Amino acid sequence: MSHPKILLYYAFAPISDPEAVMLWQRELCESLGLRGRIIISKHGINGTVGGEIDACKQYLKRTREYGPFSGLEVKWSEGSGFAATTPTVLKGVDRTVPWQAISDFPKLSVKVRDELVAFGIPEETLVDESGVVGGGVHLSPEKVNELVAERGDDVVFFDGRNAWEAEVGKFKGAIVPDVRTTHDFIAQIESGAFDDIKGKPIVTYCTGGIRCEILSAAMVARGFEEVYQIDGGIVRYGEAFGNDGLWEGSLAVFDGRETMDFAPGAAVIGVCADCGAPTANLVDCAEGSCRTRFVACASHEAPRCEAHQLAVA
Repeated sequence: MSHPKILLYYAFAPISDPEAVMLWQRELCESLGLRGRIIISKHGINGTVGGEIDACKQYLKRTREYGPFSGLEVKWSEGSGFAATTPTVLKGVDRTVPWQAISDFPKLSVKVRDELVAFGIPEETLVDESGVVGGGVHLSPEKVNELVAERGDDVVFFDGRNAWEAEVGKFKGAIVPDVRTTHDFIAQIESGAFDDIKGKPIVTYCTGGIRCEILSAAMVARGFEEVYQIDGGIVRYGEAFGNDGLWEGSLAVFDGRETMDFAPGAAVIGVCADCGAPTANLVDCAEGSCRTRFVACASHEAPRCEAHQLAVA
């Protein structure tokens, strides 16, 4: 029996023909029954896909055969299961796709975008064969702990995710910018709100590391003097230390799992927006077109964000 697996990955490398790469990646994923989301740009590739473990291995092998992606590093995690399939019979022949489809993603999406992460600075971001030019210094999870041991409270953890993601998990004492989308970060760091930490050692972090590749470079370009990023992001740090490091709570993920813990007994730091109870459950606002994401207990039917709660009060 096959196992459902999810791959989280990115690679920064100059791509001369993003459209051709997009078509190749779509055909490859479809042939292997993979679902998920992939973005291609002139800067490289950013993806989260899932399927049968053997299909994921084949996908990884064939993607690495393409020169710019030869050094592609992947974070593996467990999928929730497989979607139910209905046999497809054509003229008496079973034409059912040979690979099972993972249930954590509803479909496959492969698109070309100006940026791998939508910070709104596509022309500022420079990429060469070694990756992003001018980004923060990469630190392994072990080196992160060593930096904190050496420099103590001077070290600033800077969350490179949307604010709602930090509501269920973050590094202890981290600065969490008040942003609802990645596009809001540049205005935040240019506003002067964080000028007091420009001379301190800053460790940027995000889910798998890609957002901090861009964010750390943007911060360096705007006068932050000592900027680091966690190699492999929160995922690698959590894999290394579980609940025993500087991370606390759950990790928000962008698939059907919604959140994941690195070890049993993870701290619950989220607070239900409706009743105030501790929870790591993330929901979308039940109000039609509202896209606000927030923390709410699973027991509440049709929860609404704060703005829409006030509107109906």
